[in-house]
Amino acid sequence: MPTLTVDGEVLHYQLHHGAARPDGAALVLIHGAGGNLMHWPGELRRLPGRMVYALDLPGHGTSGGAGRTDIGAYAEAVLGFTDALGLQGALPFVLVGHSMGGAIAQEFALRYPGRLAGLVLVGTGARLRVAPQVLTGILSDYAGTTALLAQWTHGEHVDPNLLRLYTRRLREVPAQVIHGDFIACDAFDRRADVGRIALPTLIVCGAADRMTPPKFSQYLHEQLPGSRLVVLPDAGHMVMLEQPAAVSDAVARFLETLPL
Repeated sequence: MPTLTVDGEVLHYQLHHGAARPDGAALVLIHGAGGNLMHWPGELRRLPGRMVYALDLPGHGTSGGAGRTDIGAYAEAVLGFTDALGLQGALPFVLVGHSMGGAIAQEFALRYPGRLAGLVLVGTGARLRVAPQVLTGILSDYAGTTALLAQWTHGEHVDPNLLRLYTRRLREVPAQVIHGDFIACDAFDRRADVGRIALPTLIVCGAADRMTPPKFSQYLHEQLPGSRLVVLPDAGHMVMLEQPAAVSDAVARFLETLPL
């Protein structure tokens, strides 16, 4: 899989460009706290007819560098990545973010709206408070807290194999990196500013999400004029892995509405 060196950090990403439309906006997928690009389902990473870049954020997956403790710092890392890809040209792209990645996408849109053709916000909010039990537990009881996170991030009827895979991948990330991610999330609050985002936006969440309940997505929908809200029944916080076909279909239909 390809890599780019940005500000001395080697960033790993996956690229899909099969039969991509020359006039269609590319997608850049940004995972959540403690995640990696494999938290996006294959159906979305290989969306037909689109150029799709799925990034491992610094310090995550097989990317080098250090994790951040601030959403703005992650947004700047994404800016450096997209600039290195040459996506700063005349054809804007769509930023797709899950949870912390959704916070990064909002921050990016507030700072660099001219770079974007649209946003897809998955299981996220304009404010992301983190339970003290998680913030302290990641460093004091890594195994127990990651097991708890696996339960909290999935719906009640999740496939046990998916749950085990999520837990294994989460535990591949150093505790300090996950802790930094959650510090960044806990400090994130763009409720006073999110209404300034004037981009076409799709908002997706699971009806059974315990980490960022549907009311978070409803708030975003109310604040973002013309946004579309999709709430998927029985799905939890990892809605895109629990119901990959439904999420990918919603994204594909949203992309067809964009002017590009």
